[in-house]
Amino acid sequence: MDEKYFSRLNQYRSLWVLVFFDLPTETRKDRKIASSFRKKLLEDGFAMFQFSIYMRFCASRENADVHVNRTKKNLPPKGKVGIMSITDKQFGMMEIFYGTKQQETEPPNQQLELF
Repeated sequence: MDEKYFSRLNQYRSLWVLVFFDLPTETRKDRKIASSFRKKLLEDGFAMFQFSIYMRFCASRENADVHVNRTKKNLPPKGKVGIMSITDKQFGMMEIFYGTKQQETEPPNQQLELF
């Protein structure tokens, strides 16, 4: 592989898109809307980090923008949703704990990028 390939996928160019949400679930309709929103995130390649936090690795800013815009189109009518993009380098510096035991951050899944 050539140097151009690696510069495209470096830790500062690739991004993680995180979606945080707090949606109402009091009524059956609210629960259905919240469930549909989560399902659409999964269909778009997001993975659950915690119950109301989903994340997706994107190889470039342009790719991240596609997924951010798609998420915005699927926003539920009620509730609070936050969308944040961070570099792969920043994501790698996150400290994750299960109870009191620290866990290593997992490397991103390999994704095929077509041009």
